[in-house]
Amino acid sequence: MGVTGPIRVVVAKPGLDGHDRGAKVIARALRDAGMEVIYTGLHQTPEQIVDTAIQEDADAIGLSILSGAHNTLFAKVIELLKAREAEDIKVFGGGIIPEDDIAPLKKLGVAELFTPGATTTEIVTWVNANVRQGAAQA
Repeated sequence: MGVTGPIRVVVAKPGLDGHDRGAKVIARALRDAGMEVIYTGLHQTPEQIVDTAIQEDADAIGLSILSGAHNTLFAKVIELLKAREAEDIKVFGGGIIPEDDIAPLKKLGVAELFTPGATTTEIVTWVNANVRQGAAQA
Protein backbone atom coordinates (compact mmCIF):
# COMPACT_ATOMS: atom_id res chain seq x y z
CA MET A 1 0.00 0.00 0.00
CA GLY A 2 1.43 3.39 -0.98
CA VAL A 3 1.73 6.52 1.06
CA THR A 4 -1.11 8.93 0.45
CA GLY A 5 -1.88 12.48 1.38
CA PRO A 6 0.27 15.55 1.16
CA ILE A 7 4.00 15.50 1.68
CA ARG A 8 4.81 16.29 5.34
CA VAL A 9 7.86 18.46 6.00
CA VAL A 10 9.37 19.55 9.30
CA VAL A 11 11.10 22.91 8.84
CA ALA A 12 13.59 23.54 11.63
CA LYS A 13 16.10 26.09 12.89
CA PRO A 14 18.74 24.10 14.79
CA GLY A 15 21.29 25.56 17.12
CA LEU A 16 21.76 29.11 18.25
CA ASP A 17 20.86 30.80 14.97
CA GLY A 18 18.11 33.33 15.66
CA HIS A 19 17.35 34.40 12.09
CA ASP A 20 14.21 32.65 10.92
CA ARG A 21 12.79 34.78 8.12
CA GLY A 22 14.09 32.43 5.42
CA ALA A 23 12.75 29.36 7.20
CA LYS A 24 9.33 30.97 7.51
CA VAL A 25 9.35 31.93 3.81
CA ILE A 26 10.19 28.34 2.84
CA ALA A 27 7.59 26.92 5.24
CA ARG A 28 4.92 29.13 3.70
CA ALA A 29 5.98 28.26 0.13
CA LEU A 30 5.81 24.54 0.89
CA ARG A 31 2.43 24.97 2.57
CA ASP A 32 1.10 27.03 -0.34
CA ALA A 33 2.24 24.21 -2.66
CA GLY A 34 -0.07 21.82 -0.78
CA MET A 35 2.35 20.25 1.67
CA GLU A 36 1.78 19.87 5.38
CA VAL A 37 4.47 21.86 7.19
CA ILE A 38 5.45 21.67 10.83
CA TYR A 39 7.66 24.63 11.78
CA THR A 40 9.57 23.93 14.98
CA GLY A 41 10.64 27.47 15.79
CA LEU A 42 14.05 28.74 16.83
CA HIS A 43 16.85 27.13 18.81
CA GLN A 44 15.96 23.49 18.31
CA THR A 45 18.36 20.69 19.16
CA PRO A 46 18.94 17.91 16.63
CA GLU A 47 17.22 15.56 19.09
CA GLN A 48 14.10 17.76 19.21
CA ILE A 49 14.02 18.00 15.42
CA VAL A 50 14.31 14.24 14.89
CA ASP A 51 11.73 13.56 17.62
CA THR A 52 9.31 15.96 15.95
CA ALA A 53 9.86 14.43 12.51
CA ILE A 54 9.19 10.93 13.81
CA GLN A 55 6.18 11.95 15.91
CA GLU A 56 4.69 13.89 13.01
CA ASP A 57 5.36 11.07 10.51
CA ALA A 58 7.30 13.50 8.34
CA ASP A 59 8.57 12.65 4.90
CA ALA A 60 11.37 15.23 5.09
CA ILE A 61 13.24 17.60 7.34
CA GLY A 62 14.27 20.99 6.00
CA LEU A 63 17.01 22.63 8.05
CA SER A 64 17.82 26.32 7.85
CA ILE A 65 21.28 27.14 9.16
CA LEU A 66 22.93 30.54 9.00
CA SER A 67 25.21 30.19 12.03
CA GLY A 68 28.12 28.35 10.44
CA ALA A 69 27.42 25.17 12.41
CA HIS A 70 26.01 23.33 9.39
CA ASN A 71 28.60 20.52 9.37
CA THR A 72 27.94 19.63 13.00
CA LEU A 73 24.16 20.09 12.97
CA PHE A 74 23.42 18.26 9.71
CA ALA A 75 25.69 15.40 10.81
CA LYS A 76 23.91 15.06 14.15
CA VAL A 77 20.44 15.01 12.54
CA ILE A 78 21.55 12.34 10.04
CA GLU A 79 23.16 10.32 12.86
CA LEU A 80 20.01 10.48 15.00
CA LEU A 81 17.77 9.46 12.10
CA LYS A 82 19.98 6.41 11.52
CA ALA A 83 19.96 5.55 15.23
CA ARG A 84 16.15 5.78 15.28
CA GLU A 85 15.84 3.72 12.05
CA ALA A 86 14.18 6.68 10.35
CA GLU A 87 16.53 7.04 7.41
CA ASP A 88 13.53 7.19 5.07
CA ILE A 89 13.04 10.80 6.24
CA LYS A 90 14.92 12.91 3.70
CA VAL A 91 17.03 15.77 4.99
CA PHE A 92 17.53 18.90 2.93
CA GLY A 93 18.55 22.36 3.91
CA GLY A 94 19.74 25.78 3.15
CA GLY A 95 21.46 28.82 4.45
CA ILE A 96 24.99 30.10 4.46
CA ILE A 97 26.85 26.97 3.39
CA PRO A 98 30.26 27.34 1.72
CA GLU A 99 30.64 25.62 -1.64
CA ASP A 100 33.45 23.44 -0.24
CA ASP A 101 31.09 21.99 2.39
CA ILE A 102 28.30 20.97 0.03
CA ALA A 103 29.83 17.74 -1.38
CA PRO A 104 30.86 16.38 2.05
CA LEU A 105 27.39 17.11 3.44
CA LYS A 106 25.75 15.31 0.51
CA LYS A 107 28.11 12.36 1.02
CA LEU A 108 26.99 12.30 4.65
CA GLY A 109 23.38 11.89 3.52
CA VAL A 110 21.95 15.38 3.08
CA ALA A 111 19.74 15.04 0.00
CA GLU A 112 20.00 18.65 -1.23
CA LEU A 113 21.33 22.03 -0.17
CA PHE A 114 20.04 25.43 -1.22
CA THR A 115 22.29 28.45 -0.89
CA PRO A 116 21.41 32.15 -0.98
CA GLY A 117 19.65 33.01 -4.22
CA ALA A 118 17.66 29.77 -4.43
CA THR A 119 14.04 30.51 -5.21
CA THR A 120 11.04 29.13 -3.40
CA THR A 121 9.89 27.66 -6.70
CA GLU A 122 13.18 25.78 -7.03
CA ILE A 123 12.84 24.37 -3.51
CA VAL A 124 9.18 23.38 -3.91
CA THR A 125 9.97 21.73 -7.25
CA TRP A 126 12.84 19.78 -5.70
CA VAL A 127 10.72 18.59 -2.75
CA ASN A 128 7.89 17.50 -5.05
CA ALA A 129 10.32 15.63 -7.32
CA ASN A 130 12.50 14.01 -4.64
CA VAL A 131 10.54 13.46 -1.45
CA ARG A 132 8.45 10.29 -1.42
CA GLN A 133 9.41 9.65 -5.03
CA GLY A 134 7.77 6.47 -6.12
CA ALA A 135 5.92 6.00 -2.83
CA ALA A 136 2.81 7.80 -4.00
CA GLN A 137 2.52 5.54 -7.03
CA ALA A 138 3.11 2.30 -5.10
